[in-house]
Amino acid sequence: MPSSTPPPKTPGVTTIEPALLYSVLCDDVRREENGKFILLGLFETIGAREFPAVHPTLFVVNGWIAGCGSFRQYSRILDLGGQELARDQETVFQLSDLKSRHSVIARFNNLELPQPGEYAVEVLLNGDLKVRYPLVVEQTR
Repeated sequence: MPSSTPPPKTPGVTTIEPALLYSVLCDDVRREENGKFILLGLFETIGAREFPAVHPTLFVVNGWIAGCGSFRQYSRILDLGGQELARDQETVFQLSDLKSRHSVIARFNNLELPQPGEYAVEVLLNGDLKVRYPLVVEQTR
């Protein structure tokens, strides 16, 4: 009969998964001298006259709070059929206590958009999907 006892924990090591406070799409990110981020051109829709289209630069800015431990995060953009269109490099970060915060900024250059429709942005933490939201691509005149 299999044991229902959970695996033993390493003494003195506590991991608490953080909460995703925000995930924002924007055109550019700057940092002030005081450490605050300036997000320029926030959006949820991209317009293009012709398809396939190329969006020159897109940032996904994610803010994590209220966790403790070491974590791996990446963001990706899915096409209309749910296939991965673009993915940023996995970022490893540490939160030393529950008051710690961490921002992860992903930059996507020359994002190819084959046709208008509803694409998706996903944020994954330690390989688990934490949020998925639409990125609408519209044909403009």
